[in-house]
Amino acid sequence: MKYILVIGDGMADNPVPQLGNRTPLEATNIPNMDYMAAHGIIGSVLNVPEGLPAGSDTAILSIFGCDPRDCYTGRAPLEVAAEGIALNPGDVAMRCNMVTYEDIEAPLSEKRILSHSAGSIEGEESIAIITALFDDPEFAAEAKAAGLKVYPSPSFRHFAVQTGADVTGIRLIPPHDHLDEKAGQYLPSGCDDAEVLKKLMLLAHEKLNHHPLNEKRRAEGKMPANGIWFWAEGTAVELPNFVKNYNKTGAVISAVPLCQGIARLTGLDRIIVQGATGEVETNYEGKVEAALDALKTRDFAAVHIEAPDECTHNGDLPGKLKAIEYLDRRVIGPIMSALSSRKIDYRILVLSDHKTLTSTRGHDGDPVPFAIYDSRVDTAIGACFSESWGEQGPYVDAGVKLMDILFETGKWTL
Repeated sequence: MKYILVIGDGMADNPVPQLGNRTPLEATNIPNMDYMAAHGIIGSVLNVPEGLPAGSDTAILSIFGCDPRDCYTGRAPLEVAAEGIALNPGDVAMRCNMVTYEDIEAPLSEKRILSHSAGSIEGEESIAIITALFDDPEFAAEAKAAGLKVYPSPSFRHFAVQTGADVTGIRLIPPHDHLDEKAGQYLPSGCDDAEVLKKLMLLAHEKLNHHPLNEKRRAEGKMPANGIWFWAEGTAVELPNFVKNYNKTGAVISAVPLCQGIARLTGLDRIIVQGATGEVETNYEGKVEAALDALKTRDFAAVHIEAPDECTHNGDLPGKLKAIEYLDRRVIGPIMSALSSRKIDYRILVLSDHKTLTSTRGHDGDPVPFAIYDSRVDTAIGACFSESWGEQGPYVDAGVKLMDILFETGKWTL
């Protein structure tokens, strides 16, 4: 028996007026997810516990059986674990996004945040810009005084580790939740260290706004990476061991450090696929091949697709629709077909970790639809995969129950 988890990050949504008040899942051609719902079980699940921030960190921890109410210290510690960065007592990890502020003559606080990812900046260029910033003598001196070191990553997602800082009461806001809003009210606040980080962000904008690499990006019609944004702070974390908890070996295939870090911290193997970008144009076929290969020697494989979430943050509704269609046609379909042709019994779970709303371009922690299909059983319920169908099925009040349901441990049933 083989078990597969497919996460379409942020693909769940609310009804969208541009789609005739249908959700993207309802408006997209997804025959494989619909087949799962029609011949398996469809329901809804609350992945983000009440009182915690709605994000992939809290939601995906839940999906992998790690109760974020017990183990969540912040997103960045999970991400730096993927890079093999060890946090010492007193260290604080945080995300250091490359972002785009609007091009107007005004203080930074009056400028709108146009992109949380500097227009989905390419990895090599992002590394070049963040390196140039931290090599600038004035900025380097301020960063050193703050006890802050950067760890570049081949995307907009860089990481910073600050040593000896007291972040009690700090307020660092995710930039993707406040796109097209003025930056001022979302800059670091809440404690003395927030003023240190705010000063670094202001200086970074000063250094980067007209940097030659950004002027080149403007000339090419691209968004400049004219700022950095600190968020997702947290301290070292330990997660329960997945293999021991469920008696299942497994691997995680994802382009994003968050999922790779959760894999490493839970004892699952992480598989890096060349050409996996986290964007719409990613190596779907490579991810499928990696999952099927992993299942030859393991019980469980998880495939995470970031693109629906990124497209929604970018205000790209056609891209979100395409990403969901690609997930269905180029990931779920080929996995099911390959296992069936090899006459391998399997159970597959597909779901969104959280909603990402077209209306706000931000996250929402409401319940999301899930479907489980078992190749040995045909329920013939005739449903489709969507939010409205999910609401008509079984309700799972905590995402931490999903793996027990997928693995049929007997602890939780539908």
